[in-house]
Amino acid sequence: MTVTTQTPDQAKASTLEDRAPRHRQPFRWGTLVNHLVLIAGALFMIAPLLMLIQMSTVPDAELARTGPSLSFGDRFWPNLDKALFESMSFSGETTGLNMFRNSMILGLGFAVGKIIISMMAAYAIVYFRLRFATLAFWLIFTTLLLPLEVRIVPSYEITQKLGLLNTWTGLIVPLIASATATFFFRQFFMSVPEELVEAAKIDGAGPVKFFIDILVPLSRTMIAAMFIIMFVYGWNQYLWPTMVSTQEGKFTLVQGIKQITQGLEGGHIPEYGRSNLLAVFAVLPPVLVVVFFQRWFVKGLTESDK
Repeated sequence: MTVTTQTPDQAKASTLEDRAPRHRQPFRWGTLVNHLVLIAGALFMIAPLLMLIQMSTVPDAELARTGPSLSFGDRFWPNLDKALFESMSFSGETTGLNMFRNSMILGLGFAVGKIIISMMAAYAIVYFRLRFATLAFWLIFTTLLLPLEVRIVPSYEITQKLGLLNTWTGLIVPLIASATATFFFRQFFMSVPEELVEAAKIDGAGPVKFFIDILVPLSRTMIAAMFIIMFVYGWNQYLWPTMVSTQEGKFTLVQGIKQITQGLEGGHIPEYGRSNLLAVFAVLPPVLVVVFFQRWFVKGLTESDK
């Protein structure tokens, strides 16, 4: 066992090093400013939701007389019960839970349908080497210049002639094509290395197996990004469901909120408490979808998995 000894000079030098003041890292004011801006932006976005919750706790008559305030009342639970379980029509089908279910079906139908159709279209354009594939892609892409409001009359006429009014098929299928998703999937498929395609051919994978077993798993981040966009698009639809569906059992949350707020035209006080809570319910699913798929959303739009 060896024992190391220090000379007096070495001991004095180590003592001076221990007593020497350690330099602290400079305070970064830029980081503080960035966090303050983010906090202020978050509060600015959350404030309307908090205002809706506050207005749902006071009686409707008081809210119509005084407007929003900072005081909370005792009407939250009665308004919540009315928003979820009480119907707004004689049929008894326009409850909050039923409209929430309809909005969820519409949002998921739009998202899943648009992703499937867009992936298949992009796959055919990129990998099947069709003679007019480029022309077909640009024809699809130009449909971005024709929003729903422009083509709603012919779309409604076709839906009516096919007997699809008041059906989920008529609500979802006519608007299921998406030029935006087709464009993004095409760009992603074009970034896939050709060596991967050749390796799949050598292993005996056909077009369907290559699409399902290779391209779909590689596209999971892009699928998540497109799912967010298309789900929010379908969830917030108001004009098309209003025209195609006249049955109260297929009303969405957006339609139900509009129906409640129209009560002012009938000469009585609108049910502000119930409509405010329904508005909060209408915001929650898109927010949760964005929060859950946030990383995949950013990665799908900025990176390409190889």
